[in-house]
Amino acid sequence: MSDTKVHTIKEGDSAPKFSLKSHRGEKIQLSDLRGKYVVLYFYPKDDTPGCTIEAQGFRDFSSEFEKKNAVVLGVSPDSLESHCSFADKYNLSFHLLADEGHKIAEKYGAWGEKNMYGKITYGIIRSTFLIGPDGKIIKIWRKVKPEGHAQEVLTSIP
Repeated sequence: MSDTKVHTIKEGDSAPKFSLKSHRGEKIQLSDLRGKYVVLYFYPKDDTPGCTIEAQGFRDFSSEFEKKNAVVLGVSPDSLESHCSFADKYNLSFHLLADEGHKIAEKYGAWGEKNMYGKITYGIIRSTFLIGPDGKIIKIWRKVKPEGHAQEVLTSIP
């Protein structure tokens, strides 16, 4: 775990590159999405209450994201199998990416120390990154509250 990298990226920086497998069996690379807005959101665990609310929000606004030339990508350390079940259960229309070793989450500062009921653990820090068509980070949301988040992100896309 590299604590020194947590929260080091900031708005205006080039987004860290990634290449991850999607629950749809595709390899998704940031470089292939140049020319589009990318909503990269990190969430802790498939099919848990907060993560479900957040995913359903992005699903419910999917056509509005498309109209703004934006691609939504959900990332968690869950397996592709888990992502498939989650996407099927809630009819999620966007890619869920498996970051099982949390290397991409670390690059984005979305992996770190969490305090749950007084117990210190390491895990995903619910975070969203809006990446512009040029590959630069436009906006960062850290410690996201799931309710209403998708709409907040949508209104931030020019």
